[in-house]
Amino acid sequence: MEIIPAIDLINGQCVRLTEGDFAQQTTYDSDPLAVAQRFEAAGVRRLHLVDLDGARARQPVNLPVLERIARHTSLVIDYGGGLQSEKAVRQAFDAGAAQITAGSIAVREPETVQGWLQTFGAARILIGADFRDNHISINAWAEQSERTVAEFIQAYLRQGATTFVCTDVSKDGRLQGPGLETYRALRETLPAAQLVASGGVTTLADVEALAAVGMHGAIIGKAIYEGTITLTELSKFL
Repeated sequence: MEIIPAIDLINGQCVRLTEGDFAQQTTYDSDPLAVAQRFEAAGVRRLHLVDLDGARARQPVNLPVLERIARHTSLVIDYGGGLQSEKAVRQAFDAGAAQITAGSIAVREPETVQGWLQTFGAARILIGADFRDNHISINAWAEQSERTVAEFIQAYLRQGATTFVCTDVSKDGRLQGPGLETYRALRETLPAAQLVASGGVTTLADVEALAAVGMHGAIIGKAIYEGTITLTELSKFL
């Protein structure tokens, strides 16, 4: 299982939100590049970079930060936030992203994202499956879709997608543990999908439990910044 630290960006700084709420923001570092370099020095290979300003603006805002991190590290970066057009996706790739995560647009405009899968290939387009109570969440997690997360993933598997970032909205930023039962059910129902767990990962035991379930990756953000998981502890996975 791959360990994928997260850097969330607001005003070019490294922050974390609770349940995606901009009113519940904590700033951890003013220099995201330094944070990324610390991850790399610890043996991390991948980085989940989220442009929260871009998500609000519906277009990429922090591409210069992406470019700096890509230029000064060898991390494999997946970038999300504000990617609403093929032009924006190309801008992210040109700035150094190896992959992008299609978030709400994957729910709202499946035809658009299907086009991205065909144009760029499934290895470069990750599908964001944000969920609460087993149903897909949209519009910055403010609304619930009637579709279950399993139905959503199954539809994209048929379109050629392979990798899904599954964020449990109810647990994101709360440091209360991940939704293991949901992930276990998804692994059993959709064995062909490569599933990356996101939200609630708090302790090394959580990471080990996700690995035991068979998750392809685990995105870890606040737990690293708050020190409930250390990079040294994660070395066994790196």
